[in-house]
Amino acid sequence: MARLTHFDKKGLAKMVDVSQKKETLREAVVRGSVLMNPKTFRRIMSGQIAKGDVLAVAKVAGIMAAKRTSEIIPMCHPLNLSHVEVNFYPFKKESRIDIEAKVRIKAQTGVEMEGFVAVATAGLTIYDMCKAIDRGMVLSNIHLVKKAGGKSGTYQLRRGHRA
Repeated sequence: MARLTHFDKKGLAKMVDVSQKKETLREAVVRGSVLMNPKTFRRIMSGQIAKGDVLAVAKVAGIMAAKRTSEIIPMCHPLNLSHVEVNFYPFKKESRIDIEAKVRIKAQTGVEMEGFVAVATAGLTIYDMCKAIDRGMVLSNIHLVKKAGGKSGTYQLRRGHRA
């Protein structure tokens, strides 16, 4: 079983010292979904939400959140990210919008958490902008799709496998 690096020998929480780690290109891809009623989906896609362009605002929110991950997740290192991309994939039949964040950096630590925070924040922004018409929206299935770089190498979610 892998050792948990955020705990010392006494079991107390600690920030991992990455000062001796090699700087490598690190990437993460994280996905999640927002499910909603069909009326909400149609209004988002046709730009009929009173607060504005939902997906444009959610994209900016996701990018901003990724850059501030260390302020939210206690043991994350503050990082100067090289690239953050947030994309949306609407599925009309399911009244669902999938969110994907791609994060990249050349550093001594990975960017998985930045991807998770970007997807979660983009989903929460969609909820916030549409809650007046649909309080039953569900954010779901936020998961790591790919991680590359660093000592542990590449992780790729296997096809058909859900985290």
